[in-house]
Amino acid sequence: MNGAEKMAAEIEQKITRHVNSLSDPNRATRKRGLEGIQKELFTGSDCNKDALQIVYKTLQPMSIKLLSDPVEKCRELSITLIQKYIDVTHDAESVLPSIVPCLVQRLGQQDITEQSEELRLQLSELITTLVILSKNLNSLYLDDYIKVLQQTLVDPYYEVKKEACKCASILAKAVPQHFHLQSESLIKPLLQSISHQHSKVRVAVVNAIGQVLLYGNNKNVDDVISHLAQRLFDHSPAVREAVTKLAGMWLLELPDRYSYWHKVMPLLLTSLTDELPSIQEEAASLWHDVGIRYLRENENDLKEKEDFEAPQPEHYPPGVERPNLGCRELMYRNQSKLLPGLSRDILDWVVETRKKSSALLYTIIINSEANITQHVAMLMECIYRAAIDEETYVVNYVEKSCEMLGYFVKPEVWLPIVSSAVEKYQHFGSLLAIANLIKGSERSFIAPHILRICEMMSQPYVCTSRQVNMQRKLVDYVNSVLSLYSVGVVEPIPISYDLFKTLISVISVAAEEDVIIKAKESMEQLCAVQDWQMNDLFKEHTRQLLDSFGDTFVHWTNNSEERLMFDTLLVYSGPLVGELLDKIIPMLTANMNPNKDAEVRLKLFTLISRLVQNSAQTLNSANRFGEFSALLIKEMILPNCVWKAGRTAAAIRTTAVSCLWALLKNKTVPVPKLLDIVEELLTQLLTLLEDDVLDTRLVTCRVIMHLLNTVGTSMDQHRLYNIYPNLLKRLDDSNDNVRITMCRTLESYISSFHGNYDATNYRVHLEDLIKGLLLHLDDPNSDVQDAVLVVLEKVAEIRPDMVAKEVEIVQHKHRSQKYCSALLKHCLNQRTQATVHLEAGDEST
Repeated sequence: MNGAEKMAAEIEQKITRHVNSLSDPNRATRKRGLEGIQKELFTGSDCNKDALQIVYKTLQPMSIKLLSDPVEKCRELSITLIQKYIDVTHDAESVLPSIVPCLVQRLGQQDITEQSEELRLQLSELITTLVILSKNLNSLYLDDYIKVLQQTLVDPYYEVKKEACKCASILAKAVPQHFHLQSESLIKPLLQSISHQHSKVRVAVVNAIGQVLLYGNNKNVDDVISHLAQRLFDHSPAVREAVTKLAGMWLLELPDRYSYWHKVMPLLLTSLTDELPSIQEEAASLWHDVGIRYLRENENDLKEKEDFEAPQPEHYPPGVERPNLGCRELMYRNQSKLLPGLSRDILDWVVETRKKSSALLYTIIINSEANITQHVAMLMECIYRAAIDEETYVVNYVEKSCEMLGYFVKPEVWLPIVSSAVEKYQHFGSLLAIANLIKGSERSFIAPHILRICEMMSQPYVCTSRQVNMQRKLVDYVNSVLSLYSVGVVEPIPISYDLFKTLISVISVAAEEDVIIKAKESMEQLCAVQDWQMNDLFKEHTRQLLDSFGDTFVHWTNNSEERLMFDTLLVYSGPLVGELLDKIIPMLTANMNPNKDAEVRLKLFTLISRLVQNSAQTLNSANRFGEFSALLIKEMILPNCVWKAGRTAAAIRTTAVSCLWALLKNKTVPVPKLLDIVEELLTQLLTLLEDDVLDTRLVTCRVIMHLLNTVGTSMDQHRLYNIYPNLLKRLDDSNDNVRITMCRTLESYISSFHGNYDATNYRVHLEDLIKGLLLHLDDPNSDVQDAVLVVLEKVAEIRPDMVAKEVEIVQHKHRSQKYCSALLKHCLNQRTQATVHLEAGDEST
């Protein structure tokens, strides 16, 4: 008897009592027996492997039987006993025949036999240990292992799932030649667990799928690829990283990978734009390795391209690392299979799908370079539609993709395609495309076409769009064009007018303030490129733009784009307005006709008033406005002051008389011109004093006052004598502001006679005026009383005796004697002064 047998005999003698306990009906006895056996076998340090193997042969039947013991603790101790034996001896061969059927019975059934989750996990770990140690023997038990894995992969306990995934990976690698035939049966259970709520389970499943298909049947790639693609949307970075590594591994090692390039490549390429930098780096490294390997495997076919590979183009996207030749060649050979599906996914109803697809499009273009040319037409249709996506992320990548196309595809190819879309549909997507294609294009290639592009983009059907997105892209397009030119070209660029027209159009129709601000910034850049000031830009192009309107201005409506452009030009042209009055006044006159759209007239009156406020820098900058001012009043303002029924007509009268007030107040109408039309002007103003609208009456009072102050002394005296009833009547107005303003107007009226009022021939007029004023001297409003007193004092300077007489007649009727007393005192002073002057005159005589 050798040493191992002797030691085994000693051990068997020690554990005989415990072994007998294993068949005892009492559960506690069986438990103590198992505990005793483990203590004797594995706590001592003098037991060797050979002795342990001899002893275990006698224990094995009972330990296997106890795996089905009704007591959970006994089953646990039995599993632990077997596990420890295998860990110590690494003897799986002797255990397999008896334990594998038991494992199948405990774990491989449709219904769960082992109810304890922890014991199922222990059994799963035991299987993994057996697979690792069994090596070539695994092929004999492969069917049994597969049965167990089919159930444990969908086990309710997530730790069992993870262990099953680990075991499947090891088994696939251990016996690939046999596993190949069985791998397909694991795909369904793996896919059932790939969306498990625990991210660690999802990672384990992805890793298992990678190994199962790598060493199994590659045709199942078709079944799993869509599920793996969904994991690229996983919120867990670990899951996305696992998919990235799986895709890289398959592209490098999958035996049948040449049949699945177009299916697996998107998994890896999508990760190049992952939100996590570490995943991006991992994907970039793997994709580089894939390209190098492909180049090495196809060295004979690609040798010429490799030997004579052109250097990186000078005009290459900044900040982008160029893919190696293998990557570019691999993309070239598969892009026709990738792009159709991608063009559908980028328009998918699921937001995340659109995001990943838009980023993938960008990556494909970078790897395709000039080889993408043949697919430009299809890509443009896709881009037009994706450009209107509500997700900013998608639109940003669509813009970047267009810019990349500009780098790699010559304008001769994309320009006819995009131009056709712009001209036919005026679609936001086509403007986005052309703006970014220009941005990416090399200047020497785009230069011969830029004039045609700018002419097309400055057409009214393009540049006057009311859509905010269209307006923003028009500004982006202008910026892209300007980026082709260096600042300070000095000489005018040939497309300056078209860009100017486009920006003016955008500013004219834009409703969003940020669009207007960006368009103005672009206009400043247009000036900077040509080394101009803003005034130089308008001086160069405004007349041409006005000429382009032709005679269409007679048909303008409130929504006419050309009218809006006209307004914008006048607002922003500054001093140039005064130089272009010969063009501007006819357009204004035509649109101030009372038969024209009321809204047009209102807008233009407002515009004129705004310009008049700073007439020295606008309308009268060339000192020529005086020539047109009378025409402006006679042909535009007065016809719109004529009374018509309706609230709109009333608003126009108010606006028209306000415009007249601005003209007179800012002294833009020369006195000779004003005298030529004063009769017509006064006639119409007197009717406006009766207007229903308060503002109209109030502004009219001010206009008459200013008119009298300016040309009152030069007016026809007879006409002047006869207008006082119209003025006096306004003292009965319902509004105190109108009454007070009319008092000031009456002051100007009295001053217009310059102290030469003919009180003899027009005595009745004067008496009537004094009586009317005295009536309002007793007004409840003290402000009105003060204003009336000033007028009466002014009248008293003409005939103090008449004023005093009338005051004495009505004085007793007034509630307060204050104003009458003050007026009488003033009349006395006036008479005294008159007597002094008279006596002084006699003495001098």
